[in-house]
Amino acid sequence: MTQSTLSSSVSRPRPGENTWTWLLKVATGPLLLLVLALHFTVNHYLGSTSSGLMTYEDVIRYFQNPLIVAIEILFLVTVVTHSLLGFHGILLDMHPPRSLLVLSTWLHVIIGVSAVAYGIWLALTIASLGT
Repeated sequence: MTQSTLSSSVSRPRPGENTWTWLLKVATGPLLLLVLALHFTVNHYLGSTSSGLMTYEDVIRYFQNPLIVAIEILFLVTVVTHSLLGFHGILLDMHPPRSLLVLSTWLHVIIGVSAVAYGIWLALTIASLGT
């Protein structure tokens, strides 16, 4: 593989994309796969019923472990971050006007922070039900 072929196959930020934003998107991809596999295994394959689905009581008991709450919150943050950064990247590919890009960025930040805040509140609320 020549140097020019190698450099053309390496991922890099899109035009208009911040390097830190790109790095965050690249880092959340593999993390998302890892946490998703853990989530599916525990929530959908190791449940208490023959179908593998967890009952309400199982979920309350499951959330009593602080490590589980932390992992579920990490899953939430990773999904929201990676998906919104991916959507932002798709928008960059369409070369929108700068004003639309700024509006979209702020809208994504508001949606992302709201979703994560609600998800954290919900996880902590579920965890508190067992005490």
